Amino acid sequence: MKIALDPFMHRHLSLEALPSKVAELGYDWIELSPRGDFLEWFKAPRVFPDRVKTFRKALSDANVEIASLLPMYRWASNDEDERRAAVRHWKRAIEIAVEMGVDTMNSEFGRGPHPDKGGCYSCHGESVIESCEDAWWRSMEELVPLFEKEGIQLNIEPHPEDWVETLQPSVDLIRTVNSKNVRFLYCTPHTYYFGDDTVAMLRECADVLAHVHIADTFNHKASSGLRYIINPPGSSARVHQHLNIGEGEVPWDDFYRTLAEIGFDGIMTACVFAWEEKADQSGKFMRSEMQRLVDTYFK
Repeated sequence: MKIALDPFMHRHLSLEALPSKVAELGYDWIELSPRGDFLEWFKAPRVFPDRVKTFRKALSDANVEIASLLPMYRWASNDEDERRAAVRHWKRAIEIAVEMGVDTMNSEFGRGPHPDKGGCYSCHGESVIESCEDAWWRSMEELVPLFEKEGIQLNIEPHPEDWVETLQPSVDLIRTVNSKNVRFLYCTPHTYYFGDDTVAMLRECADVLAHVHIADTFNHKASSGLRYIINPPGSSARVHQHLNIGEGEVPWDDFYRTLAEIGFDGIMTACVFAWEEKADQSGKFMRSEMQRLVDTYFK
């Protein structure tokens, strides 16, 4: 099992300074999420040979490795120009993974087109959601052969406001891709969008589960209806947190116990984003707490 850190809260550091910070916090692995000097959000990668060389040296010097690269492109956009651009960016990101010696990438199913063009959930139209799914399949038809050719595993998660937000049908979509290189990522802060029963959901996705994101959140569907107060009433905002373990309502003992029962042996990434003013403390706490839960249940 690889226990990794998503260093988004340390994005102010240079790329070359990042590995030593990750090592200082107790991690041997990085899940590199989008940042402006590498894989930028929705834009072409900012990567060239000297940057690859200096980053690889910094990783080697710190004895830290990249568990996964996390690109975010509009591969499910029903705007064909956006989708084609996303596929071009994905192809370059795959080349970069190969250059970096990285064998795993992860991403989200996607929120469709740019919000100014009517994102999948911005107008709540079922036809828009269907067209986003169709666009995603067109992108996968081009990209899956590349992942297979390069020996790179792709782990995908549904995200609040994606064209698919729930555990089902996400896992069936991945099964339908029918490639050993495409697997599922269970993101714990999205638990209450995925569904209601953590144990049942983990057992349901066990055959395709390869990656988990670890952070806490509150149950926005709680019976009081006041976990979140958003104005105006009826807002369609998809709200959740990425908190330290124990600060929300994810049933962590059930989660880790079930992971052990289903034989999980993939990537486990700390992805807390709530405490930028105490990013070091959060990173150290999460590393310790994740290890404690692994030691408790993986025997």
